[in-house]
Amino acid sequence: MDGNTRRKEILDCLESSKEPVSGTELAERFLVSRQVIVQDIALLRAHQHSILSTNNGYVLAKEHDISRIFKVRHTEEQIEDELNLIVDLGGWVEDVFVYHKVYDVIRAVLNIKSRRDVREYLSQLRCGISTPLMRITSEYHYHTVKADSGQTLDLIEEELRARGYLAQLREYEPAILSKDMIKK
Repeated sequence: MDGNTRRKEILDCLESSKEPVSGTELAERFLVSRQVIVQDIALLRAHQHSILSTNNGYVLAKEHDISRIFKVRHTEEQIEDELNLIVDLGGWVEDVFVYHKVYDVIRAVLNIKSRRDVREYLSQLRCGISTPLMRITSEYHYHTVKADSGQTLDLIEEELRARGYLAQLREYEPAILSKDMIKK
């Protein structure tokens, strides 16, 4: 198989997968080294294909995905419930960020799309000496959540509200967190 054909099939594989696809899986499938896959991904990105690298593998960003920022507050014990709620309803937790009055916005990419991703994320938190960002802002934090439709985001919002996780936007929060971007 030549490189162009392999790259087209890599795109097909990413488009059809509901989960991230690891470089190792792709290398085994196409009988090439992982380095060849890394080069193929770089070439695909150079040709304007939006491929994201996550800790679980490659994901093709869908242009029709829409996003919404939710301001939330809950305990550390409720992190699993909050993240599972979002992915179970069809959302993808792109990131977590906090607004700190001194440090401004501090953001971390999560790319959580499944319960497996949630388990791995929590495992990483529990195994290290690091703590969730929400600790530095009295448990207040934000998530950028992507979904395939506004209806899915509305459903996620309703459930976050029902469980008491949604938090009010404050007047001192920066313009980046405008009311147009955040659902309260």
